[in-house]
Amino acid sequence: MLGTKGTIACLARARRLLRIRNRLVRECLAELLSTFVLMKKGWGGSSAQKITSFETKGDLFTTYLAGALAVMVGIYIAGGISGAHMNPAFSFAMCLMGQFPWWKLPIFAVVQTLGSFISAGAVYMLYYDAIWHYSNGTLTVSGPRETASIFATYPADYVSIANGFLDQVIGTGVVILGVMGIMDTRNKGVPKGMEPPIVALVILSVGCSMTANCGCPLNPARDMGPRLFTYVAGWGPEVFSRGNGWWWVPLIAPMLGAAVGTYLYQLFVAFHHPEEDSDVLAEQGSIVLVNTAIDQDIAMSPTQKDTGGTAAAESPPSPSASSTASPTVPVTPLKTS
Repeated sequence: MLGTKGTIACLARARRLLRIRNRLVRECLAELLSTFVLMKKGWGGSSAQKITSFETKGDLFTTYLAGALAVMVGIYIAGGISGAHMNPAFSFAMCLMGQFPWWKLPIFAVVQTLGSFISAGAVYMLYYDAIWHYSNGTLTVSGPRETASIFATYPADYVSIANGFLDQVIGTGVVILGVMGIMDTRNKGVPKGMEPPIVALVILSVGCSMTANCGCPLNPARDMGPRLFTYVAGWGPEVFSRGNGWWWVPLIAPMLGAAVGTYLYQLFVAFHHPEEDSDVLAEQGSIVLVNTAIDQDIAMSPTQKDTGGTAAAESPPSPSASSTASPTVPVTPLKTS
C-alpha cells in the first residue's frame, strides 16, 4: 500500500516538473511519438521482418496490414492533440483547406521526419543481427541481398521516374480523397471514435493495390527520415542515386497528390452540399469549404433555393478591396476528437 502511494506521489511530482503547457510543443511531441509508432510498429518493422526472414519473405499483405494498423494506433495516440497527421502531405492538405496554419507546416514536416529517422534507428537496432546475417555482412542498396529497402522506398527496376511520380500522385490523392470523405460531417460520416480504423482500412486498400511500382511511400517524412538514416548508418550515398535519383519523387509527388485529392473532393462532392449556416458547420466540425457570403447581384431567392438553384460564392471584400476582388471561400476550423 505504501509502495503504491509512493509511486503515485512520485508520478505526481514528475508531472508537475515535466508537464508542458505550450501548445505547439505538446503538438510536436504527440506528432513525433505517433510518427515513431507509425514507422516502428508499421512500415519499418514489418519490412525488416519480411526482407530478412526467409520464412515470411513475400508475405506482402502482412506488411501492408501492419502499416495500416500502425496508422490506426498513431491516430489514437495523437489525434486529439496534434491531429496525428504523421505525414507532411496530409498537413499540406489541411493547410489548403484552411484547417491548419501554414506556418506550422514546416515545423510538423521536420518533426515527422525526425520521428521517422528515430524510428529507423530503432528498427535497425531491433533487427541488427538479422540485417547483418541476411546481408552477409555488407550493407547494400541494390542486389539480391540488399537491405536499404527495409527503411526507404525504391522503384522496381522496370519503373521509370515519370511512372513512379504518377503512381505517387494517384496513390496519395486516393488516400486524401478517402480521408476527406471520412472527415466530412455533411457526408455519410463514421461513428465518432471509429475514424482511426476506417482510415487504416483506406491505407490497407491502397497498400494492397498500389505498391508494386515503388513500395507506396505516400509520405515524404516516411521516406526521407529513414533514407537519411541509411545514409549515415553505412549504406552510403547510393541511397540517393539508386533508381535514377528516385529520392526526390517521394518528397514532391505525395504533396501534389494531396492537393489533387483535396480539390477533387471539393469539386465533386463538397461544393454541392446544400447551403448551411457556417456557425452550424463549425459546431459540427465540418472539413469542407463553407460559403458564407453570396454576391447580391447573383443571390438566389428563397424560391430558387427550394428548386435547387445555385449561386456563385465569394468572400466579403476588405475595406480597401474593390468589388472585383478574387473570390475566396472561407472555411471552418476542424475539431479533432
